[in-house]
Amino acid sequence: MDIGHFSDLISYLRLHGLISHTDKPGCKILTGGVSNTTLLVSPEHANDLIVKQALAKLNVKEDWFSEQERIFVEARALEVMPKLLPEGTTPALIFEDHEEFVLIMEAISPPYENWKSQLLQGNVQLNHIDQFARLLALLHSQTFHSAYYANLFRERKFFNSLRLEAYYRFTADRVPEAREFLLELIRENDNTHVCLVHGDFSPKNVLVHHDKLILLDFEVMHFGDGAFDIGFAMTHLLSKANHLTESRRIFINAARRFWETYYHIANIDADMEARAVRNTLACLLARAKGKSPLEYLSEEARDIQMANCLKILPQLPRNMKFFIDTWERQ
Repeated sequence: MDIGHFSDLISYLRLHGLISHTDKPGCKILTGGVSNTTLLVSPEHANDLIVKQALAKLNVKEDWFSEQERIFVEARALEVMPKLLPEGTTPALIFEDHEEFVLIMEAISPPYENWKSQLLQGNVQLNHIDQFARLLALLHSQTFHSAYYANLFRERKFFNSLRLEAYYRFTADRVPEAREFLLELIRENDNTHVCLVHGDFSPKNVLVHHDKLILLDFEVMHFGDGAFDIGFAMTHLLSKANHLTESRRIFINAARRFWETYYHIANIDADMEARAVRNTLACLLARAKGKSPLEYLSEEARDIQMANCLKILPQLPRNMKFFIDTWERQ
């Protein structure tokens, strides 16, 4: 079944008792993601649903494949997130189908807005930055060295294919000056297992609902190195400083605020901070020259971002504050 065929989807939902047999729901394909077909289904007499079906080939220019079973990682994550994050900051799981690679969760009721859209308009609110940092810090700090979560999220192949291979190894092949650095960072991520890692901790995976952030998309969650999440998140703030030149200082200060809030709550050690710096530089490179470059950066901006990364690389600091200061000077 392809959920993009609305008539098939409606029959499927009726078959599984998710809508009534007489219901004629509205169906709308949601854009923005590349790894799933995602629809908003609006029944006539019930709450809206989000229906996701994992794609075997991701919807990007380059050939990019990943096993569809990754959607069940997201299902497990939606089950455990209420134990780790504040109430109402993740949607509830409703249904999963292991044969059709389908996941169904509650839809967030309007009004809401995608946080990435707000940021790209230059709308940066410090309480949103604080919430973003707090969600990540709680996810990490409450699972540090947890045997339970290490076992529940031991599968790493989806993170490897969708992040380490697509971001770091692909970029290593395209940017020879950073090749050894990136390959060593892949090995470091492979060998570091300290906490739960979201793996896609990005503003595009956040909704703003009544001024509260709601976190989405957990399909590459695994037990690994939280430093990757920090670098991934930091990259979005620093890249927007590169993109929106009139708001550059605002985004640089937002990056500082994110780090300070995260560090205050998670209280990580110096080694993890140093790894976070390395992952920030690597993600900045990857989002300029990797398999999934940031679509809002022009080719010129991507070249500038790569050049700035290569200038910093030979004397990369271990301290995140120093790194942000250095990035600002570039």
